[in-house]
Amino acid sequence: MVAWTIAAVMLGALAAGAGSVVSAQDTAAVVGSAAPVLKIDTGDTAWVLMSSALVLAMTIPGLALFYGGLVRSKNILGTIMQSLIILSLVSLIWIFFGYSLAFGPDKGGVIGGLDWVGLNGVGSDPHPVYGPTIPHQVFMLFQLMFAAITPALITGAFAERMRFSALLLFAALWSVVIYAPVAHWIWGGGWLGKMGALDFAGGAVVHISSGVSALVCAIVLGKRKGYGTDYMAPHNLPFTLLGTGLLWFGWFGFNAGSALGANGLAGSAFLATHAAGATGALVWMCTEWMHRGKPTVLGVASGAVAGLATVTPSAGYVGPMSAIAIGVFAGVSCYFAVVWKGRMGYDDSLDVVGIHGVGGVFGVLATGLFASKAINAAGADGLFYGNAAQFGIQAVMVVAVAAFSVVGTWLILKVVDASVGLRVSPEDESTGLDLSQHDERAYS
Repeated sequence: MVAWTIAAVMLGALAAGAGSVVSAQDTAAVVGSAAPVLKIDTGDTAWVLMSSALVLAMTIPGLALFYGGLVRSKNILGTIMQSLIILSLVSLIWIFFGYSLAFGPDKGGVIGGLDWVGLNGVGSDPHPVYGPTIPHQVFMLFQLMFAAITPALITGAFAERMRFSALLLFAALWSVVIYAPVAHWIWGGGWLGKMGALDFAGGAVVHISSGVSALVCAIVLGKRKGYGTDYMAPHNLPFTLLGTGLLWFGWFGFNAGSALGANGLAGSAFLATHAAGATGALVWMCTEWMHRGKPTVLGVASGAVAGLATVTPSAGYVGPMSAIAIGVFAGVSCYFAVVWKGRMGYDDSLDVVGIHGVGGVFGVLATGLFASKAINAAGADGLFYGNAAQFGIQAVMVVAVAAFSVVGTWLILKVVDASVGLRVSPEDESTGLDLSQHDERAYS
């Protein structure tokens, strides 16, 4: 009865979200003049620096603990190590040339130039496009954290079975070949951005690219040894819950920080983020409760992350009721995507595809429905505000990013396999990554 009651409340919220397209709440403007003034604002700079630290906390320790708790005890150190080393590796790639490829002067709408290699020309002065009130270097640092967490998300799909040397090569190649071009297409002046595609904080750049790449990884590497027969339940759900809390906490920097200032738009994105995360947690719980008979702690944690991921592309373009509607769909659609994983026959160890891939796709499309220029004058109206073309543009972005990520990731995996080998031996997999790859134990 409790599940059905909460479900009824959530369905009411969904109806309210759909109806909010004509409500006064969603038509209240929260942004001021769009004219850029190239002057450092200390409040804006402080907020973006803090947001950068919040996104860092999403990777270490947030994602590391979230994933670490979900694997078996013999693989926790190896799993945490993957997030830590990807953060370190991608940070240096970004500083040397990754940032220039993603945000440097546009070359044909496809990639950025090499003008800013080694951060040459990226200093303390503001950039007219990338934050007119914050130092250019601060914007670079904020984007570095996005570049680092995205390949780290993919590791959940091949948890417990990839060689550490293969991980290093894969993460380096993927961040350059996939992430940098996609970021440029949408945020760096590339063809999708010029088309008018809306992705406030990374629904396509982060979640679709990582989610579909995770699917390719799961298929190419194959299932874990003993998948479907051995006991593979999470070994430490308290770790996963702690990671969930840190992810939720950091997500405010991820989404609200993308306003690039301490302003009304940041507050609006902050509220939308929290509303969708809370809704996703409740709706996943109710859906699981009705489907399986009992609510689970892991379900609530997964639902929260699904809601947060799904609202990411629209956080700066929608009001709170629309964000709740997005959270409802996230809780239901991502739950069933995870349930149907077994029927599809692939082993996505930690449900990256079902949560980030499905959530990213739906979130990008939902932006084409719920976006409102009354919330963000620099954006566009969506279908529910009379602009059907925006939904079409969002759909083009979904297809383009997904197709590019699938093909590129498959090619990268083939190169890595030919170079160092992708998968650990059956013996090493049975022993666990902690001992076989790092000669360490997490527990005595």
